[in-house]
Formats: sequence, structure tokens, C-alpha cells
Amino acid sequence: MTFYHQPIMAREVVASLNCKRGGIYVDGTVGGGGHSLAILKATEPDGIVIGIDTDDEAIAFASERLCFFGDRARLRKANFSSLDRVLDDMDIRQVDGIILDVGVSSHQLESASRGFSFALEGPLDMRMDTANTTTAAHIVNNHPEEELKRIIREYGEEPMARRIARAIVIRRQTAPIETTAELASLIASAISGRRARTKIHPATKTFQALRIAVNDELSNLSRSLTVGVERLLKDGRFSVITFHSLEDRIVKETFRSWEGECVCPPDLPVCNCTREAKARVITRKPIVPQPEEIASNPRARSAKLRTAARI
Repeated sequence: MTFYHQPIMAREVVASLNCKRGGIYVDGTVGGGGHSLAILKATEPDGIVIGIDTDDEAIAFASERLCFFGDRARLRKANFSSLDRVLDDMDIRQVDGIILDVGVSSHQLESASRGFSFALEGPLDMRMDTANTTTAAHIVNNHPEEELKRIIREYGEEPMARRIARAIVIRRQTAPIETTAELASLIASAISGRRARTKIHPATKTFQALRIAVNDELSNLSRSLTVGVERLLKDGRFSVITFHSLEDRIVKETFRSWEGECVCPPDLPVCNCTREAKARVITRKPIVPQPEEIASNPRARSAKLRTAARI
């Protein structure tokens, strides 16, 4: 069994979920099973983890890694936004905690054939679920210029989105853009000299944007939060690890909305918004990795952990 993915802030996740023996926890992005493993150990001898992932390779790896826990580790291939269906199929009404580690895994980034990384030449794919019919190549070679610009600007927060979209459209008129190396080179040429003072690769934000679009990541995150909070027991915890501002904003704003603060105009004499509190925010400021973790795993540097508790 080879290395798959190093879990981010595993100890902090266990603490944030307030793990206890006999509890039922959902790892909605099981990846290599690192967080699931930590939760299973923390809830011995009878805690249960329901591991969900859209990636067949992740499910296969986690199944092998967690096989010694028997029926305490229950893995299913699904998107975490389908949590309702997964729990209903298992005849489980509510759970004690949910953890989402949002984003791409180390294994996915380091597998050239998956097409997630501009640093490795491979097909322009980026699908977390290979059953998905939409690839990054399809978007790049078929979407109108204005839609490409929107995706790159909105999901990548890329200020050069118009220039990059224009370069893609011009290039694909000659031949399809089929590999990660082709696209990365094209982007670097399109914005040559305009990012000389930054440390990130010119293609970083565009690759992030395409990955989000291919996997509908932000919509799935929003749906999973809405579904998940309703399946938590009283005092159950919902923890989410994000890696960029778009994800973190969704989590922060959703958690705040669960606290049920009135959103009526201040001049309205009586509250009319009928908002009810569902949860309380545990982390007013996100938890971030310790320096030693970042030193051993540089991909952890942008991670933020937020937690809310059901009331």
C-alpha cells in the first residue's frame, strides 16, 4: 500500500468533533482515510465512521487502510452532498459529527493521469469522479469565451481572466488544447511579465477555477452544509477544512446563518424574518496548522478549520 494523502490537522479535527466512544461520524471526503483513521482510534472500541468519496481510487485505498476496523468503517462512493441518501440507505437518522476536508488530495495532484496539476504533463481531465462526463478539456475547448472568462474570474479569482480566456479561444481554433502542459504554457505566455513579482505559477488560479467548475465544488459544498446540519444530533459537531477564500467564505457565512441572527431592516419594529438558530459557531476564528505541520506538509499552509455545533 503506497502513500496516498497526508491528512491536515488530524488531531485538531478529532478535538473539534469532540469524538467519543460509541459515536457515529461522517468523513465526507475520505481521501486516503487519514481523518477516518484518527476518528476511529479516538472512538474505540465501538465508534463508527461513515466514509464518503467520489473518487474510486480513494475508496479502494481507504478500504484497505481501514479494513482492520471491520464494520466500524463503512465506506461508500458518493458525493458528500448526497449525505441524506447515504445515511438513509444505512438506516441512520442522525450522527454525532461530520468532517469535510474540501479540495484536491495529494494523490490526485501527484497522479499525472488525473490532470489536476500544471506541474505534471497529463490529459486535461480534473475529474474527481471519473464517471463524470465533463472534463477540463471539454470546458476549455467548447465553452464560449465569456463563460471561460466568468469561470476563471469567479472560481479562480484571476484578474487576468479576460486575457487568458481570449488566448484559449484563439489557440483552440488551430488545434484542441488536450494536456495540462499545453494549457499551463499557454497561460504563462498570455500573461507573461504581468506576474513577475508573485511566487505562484501563472496557471495556478486558472487550474483551480477549472477544477472547481468540472466538479461543481462550491455548489456541492453549499448543499452538503444544508443537508448535513439537519442530520446532526444535539451538540453534534460540523467541521470543515477549506483551502481557499471561496470555500471558506461559504462555510463562514453558512455557519453564521445557522446562529439565526435577525436579518430584518433595522427600522422594522418587529422581527419578521422568522430565522431560527440551528447551531452555534465554535470557531470565531479558524484554526490553522501549526508551523511544524506546514514544514512537513507545505500543502497545509492555506488550510482553515471551522466548526459549528448543533443546538
